[in-house]
Amino acid sequence: MRIAIALLGLSTALFAQELPIVTGVEHQPLAAQVLRVIEALQFLGEPLPGADAAELRRLAEGSGSAAVAGMQKILDRHCLVGVQINPESRVKVLEGPAKAELVEQGWRTFLVKVQNEAGITPVLAVESPNAGMLHGADPGAVARRFLDVQMFDKQPMRPRLSGLEVEYRILQIFSKTAGKREARLGFNVGQGTQDLGFRNEAVLLFNTRPAAKVSFRVLDFDDRPTTGAFLIKDAKGRVYPSQAKRLAPDFAFHPQIYRANGENVLLPPGEYTIEYTRGPEYRKKVQRVSVKEQPMDLTFRLERWIDPAKQGWYSGDHHIHAAGCAHYEKPTEGVYPKDMMRHILGEDLKVGSVLSWGRGGVRLSVQPHGPHLPAGAEGTGLPGLQAHRGLAQLGHSGVPLGEVAGRRHRFCALRVGPHGEDRSTAYRRAAAV
Repeated sequence: MRIAIALLGLSTALFAQELPIVTGVEHQPLAAQVLRVIEALQFLGEPLPGADAAELRRLAEGSGSAAVAGMQKILDRHCLVGVQINPESRVKVLEGPAKAELVEQGWRTFLVKVQNEAGITPVLAVESPNAGMLHGADPGAVARRFLDVQMFDKQPMRPRLSGLEVEYRILQIFSKTAGKREARLGFNVGQGTQDLGFRNEAVLLFNTRPAAKVSFRVLDFDDRPTTGAFLIKDAKGRVYPSQAKRLAPDFAFHPQIYRANGENVLLPPGEYTIEYTRGPEYRKKVQRVSVKEQPMDLTFRLERWIDPAKQGWYSGDHHIHAAGCAHYEKPTEGVYPKDMMRHILGEDLKVGSVLSWGRGGVRLSVQPHGPHLPAGAEGTGLPGLQAHRGLAQLGHSGVPLGEVAGRRHRFCALRVGPHGEDRSTAYRRAAAV
């Protein structure tokens, strides 16, 4: 049994190395599979070149070995790598002719050609030491984990190989950074199928085009600069920035990000839907944007539907377990108040206490200065409250205190949810101490 797999880039290819044409393949099942691939690539927004797609459809309507070879030749000239699996299911990977081109903060779609002489039907898996979550990773792994890789096996594709002598699969690759980066790509069809001597991997030099810088102008209901919460998705529902590649102050454990007026996000060219708000006191609004290769500015005007602070009710969270309670396992790690500050501001919490290990009763007062939060937190609903919109309560207990209108108040049972797991907000009336 031999299975040969070729990763096919959908950019214009330059022939660096030809991959073998598989003979003895029946026309009808291959043609049906190729048409599904064409449909899937169109759905993903990275179709084959028009001339190639048209010729593939013409060959799919034909018959005979010449049409079978013709379909393979069209797809093979886009190959990024080729993979061979011997009768003992040992995988060997070879570099193909296509350009290894990616886009910063975005996904590129590639094909995988599978030559399956044994007719087996496993799941084809891709792996890379340069891929993986950044959240919770060792500091030394952050720099090398600039990729994210996944096989696309949803309709009209199938999750397993069909058993046909040759077929094509779809691979998607995400890049966090721009420029030239070397990476390893490996494939297997199950535990222990990797070939010896690292031959199941291909070492590729990727050239990643930079994304566009999209600057945010964030205005509150009264046109003052502020901080908001943004959920960014592309036309296929993929979240940006990629949660797998986020580092503080953007976090992997929720899909939204927080941006203050004047800050930015990097987005590859494409169509996006941006949902924005500022906590439960604000309406959720949606803005659709088309990002080109050039830098651009976007304006977001927030709309408040209620203001409980005018009635003496103040929102907050006095028990923020940031980073999914990571400090339980690694007491020296977790999320610090300076990172949680934008989250507290972006949800319009009047009180925020970030838990961190340390001596109880010690408070770290974070005094942010800038257009989104003047010193003293004027206009937040708590005049004179300075410490608590960035309060770090060291230890695991304590009640936030603050100053409202010159009087000392106690804020009790103020929380966003169980250990910060959702974005609902509880309210308490400020009671004089």
